[in-house]
Amino acid sequence: MTIKRTLLLLALVVGAHVVLAQESTRPPDNVWSLRECIDYALAHNLDIRRSQLAYEQSAIDRRQAILSRFPTANAFSSYGYNWGRGLDPVTNQFVSSQRNSYTSVGASSDVILFNGFRIQNTIKQARKENEASQEDLQRAKNDVTLNVISLFVNVVFNKELVNNAQYQLASSQQQLERTRKLVAAGSLPKADELNLEAQVATNEVNLINQENALNLSLLELQQALQLPASGDFDVDVPELQPEDLVLEQTRAEIFNIARSTMPEIRSSHLRIESSYYGVKAARGNLFPRLSASGSINSNYSSSSATRFVPDGTFQVVETGYFVQGSNMPVYGYEPVGSFRDIYGFRDQIKDNLYKSVSVTLSIPIFNGLNARSAMQRAMIANEQARINAQETENFLRQTVETSYNNALAAAKAFTASTRQVAAREEAYRMAKQRFDIGAANYVDYQVAENELFQARTELARAKYEFIFRKKVLDFYLGKDLEF
Repeated sequence: MTIKRTLLLLALVVGAHVVLAQESTRPPDNVWSLRECIDYALAHNLDIRRSQLAYEQSAIDRRQAILSRFPTANAFSSYGYNWGRGLDPVTNQFVSSQRNSYTSVGASSDVILFNGFRIQNTIKQARKENEASQEDLQRAKNDVTLNVISLFVNVVFNKELVNNAQYQLASSQQQLERTRKLVAAGSLPKADELNLEAQVATNEVNLINQENALNLSLLELQQALQLPASGDFDVDVPELQPEDLVLEQTRAEIFNIARSTMPEIRSSHLRIESSYYGVKAARGNLFPRLSASGSINSNYSSSSATRFVPDGTFQVVETGYFVQGSNMPVYGYEPVGSFRDIYGFRDQIKDNLYKSVSVTLSIPIFNGLNARSAMQRAMIANEQARINAQETENFLRQTVETSYNNALAAAKAFTASTRQVAAREEAYRMAKQRFDIGAANYVDYQVAENELFQARTELARAKYEFIFRKKVLDFYLGKDLEF
């Protein structure tokens, strides 16, 4: 088997494993409960993944800020050649050679002793930003959870409307069959049969519309879960019943609890603290900066590796001439020996070792107002963070007030719809009895049936509207969102 075919087979196996791993997180029968929808959305939502990455990045920034207080350390090494007349880096003398190799090694370290507490305040700022990012991640999870619950409740609501439409269609079909028999027997006019046929067709259209609405709501839930619409998908309808229609807390009490528990409020307050430390860190640039540094380095040169080694004897050589009187040469003695490569790398590195330690004080006098401008920008950022926090709190208060009013209105609508359905069911029962014995015409019967269906639809709408609005209030109260 060729390498190309082997790689292709490996890719197919890995791809199949990934697909199976993703499929394993889905319910085997493709019937999803609310908890399964929420868990899957939290694991696959892109906004949550984006917030998770932002949180991880802030954690890196925090770690980097903490490490900035430690000394820096760097090592270096260089190796090269030169040709011709050049400067020996060891002896600083000019040498003439066809080729000379050289090596430099060393290390250096720097540490900030004082910079106006900029490092400490930067660490505190990064810590607050990290905590705020964590709250942003929780907020993203809350938003996804609320959205999934809303879409899930909408699916359940449309399922109930489909059931109502099916009930109405079945009722009208039964009535049509009975009317056809009475028309054939001559007990009822042909017009009643035709009217019922038209009503059955209307109910069929209504059922189709409700089924389309249900399919659309299922599609919206699938899209929120990042699931392809091509697969089978359905939800497990729980027993959803309206809870106590009395709202125990006032809107002010709910807002006060939400203000202390909602992650977006905590995030906005943490960013105020972060920007406050940002101002203090920027102010540190106005103070003198004290730093210390140290270094150690050494050199090696091949031109210094060869040295003259005397053998203990001397020879007579001319050292010059007398200038005055005569040209008589002057003789002297010089040692006899040879040049050898005895000054090696280790010895040169040891002998040429150079160490230094320094302390530097930098006093800002004028730098184009960069430091002061940075501090002013940090102060503006702090004010913007305060405005954002106030805006977030106002938005939360408005959301809670709107949710409270919606829940209160839904409770009243549910109570009224319950009484309306009871009255419409009794009216329909009496109209059907009269129509069956011929005491009422078709129009009265049909009006009663349509009004009953409409009342049941309004009751279902009010029921699920209240259930969802009550769950939203429970969410702001910090309660469990399970049904």
